[in-house]
Amino acid sequence: MDKKNAPLRPVTVADVARRAAVSKATAARVLGGYGVVSDEVKALVRAAAAALDYRPNELARSMTTGKSGTIGVVVGDIENAFFGTAVRSISDVAHRHGFNVILANSGEAVDAEKAALKVLIGKRVDGLIVAPADNRDVAHLRDIVRSRRPLALFDREIAGLAVDTVVTTDRDAAFEATGRLIAAGHRRLAYVTALSAEPPVFNCESQLYTSSVKARIDGYLAACRAGGIADPQRSVCLIGRERAAIERLLTQAERPTAIFASDSIVAYDIFKTTRMLGLRVPDDLSLIAFYDAEWTSVTTPPISVIDQPVYDMGAKVAELLIARINGEAPPPRLCVLPTRFIERTSVAAPAETMAAT
Repeated sequence: MDKKNAPLRPVTVADVARRAAVSKATAARVLGGYGVVSDEVKALVRAAAAALDYRPNELARSMTTGKSGTIGVVVGDIENAFFGTAVRSISDVAHRHGFNVILANSGEAVDAEKAALKVLIGKRVDGLIVAPADNRDVAHLRDIVRSRRPLALFDREIAGLAVDTVVTTDRDAAFEATGRLIAAGHRRLAYVTALSAEPPVFNCESQLYTSSVKARIDGYLAACRAGGIADPQRSVCLIGRERAAIERLLTQAERPTAIFASDSIVAYDIFKTTRMLGLRVPDDLSLIAFYDAEWTSVTTPPISVIDQPVYDMGAKVAELLIARINGEAPPPRLCVLPTRFIERTSVAAPAETMAAT
């Protein structure tokens, strides 16, 4: 092949060493950020690297230093604005500390979560942040802990797993929001969650396989019982995003006059279905949702929500993980960040109450 048309080979540590007139080992220490080298030599090597447009071989560096400079993140649904905001904050913190982020999406399926973690570990990530898809199947997470690779959990706890975890006050928030619906006069309530079951009826806690969902339903049920509503578990609907199931809920003879949606995506599907059926919020149906997604403030009417500090959650879990990666070893920490209720105009007294007055 003509030398003129030959492909350019990558610039190596040896090339940088020759240009800086230092040994290859010295150049490697400077470029890898380890070992002791004088400031003068560091300047020479960095100038040579810049002049040659040297780009480090991350795999080779990880084998030398034991660190790849990367963090693996596995979330349930990257299309969900909740997780999108969290990943943004994790990335912001990671980059400030010199780490890159590799993102994987589990689709809330534990097999996909396991496969993603296997790939990330194969890429020699320095630590992992996971929003567990199923707290009934966590042997793979326990294996990571036993391997001593730093692991932190986001938004969901795993009982007995000794790792740093960041969540919010889901149960208390659900209790407060449900209480607001009851105080407005509602007795026919429904809690609609993204979890699905067939039939879509809540029978026992074993159906609830993420801690955040369980905490929210616990808060909802406690508020219903405190408000004197009988058999509130019958109003917990495990119908996910199945449009037909939402339609059946809203067209049954004794349809709910108020719905508490487990997240903003479920709430959006409910809101769209009310429009399709000719129902009006809040005249025909009051609605409250978890998470202050952008759409909730621009609809007519705007939707009352439980605002979770998602950016702060992501930042906190990243800081905890990076501290572990850098050698800090305090006991595992559970960080519970507060939520706040944002009252808008999607809640009103039920129509029959208004008619009676």
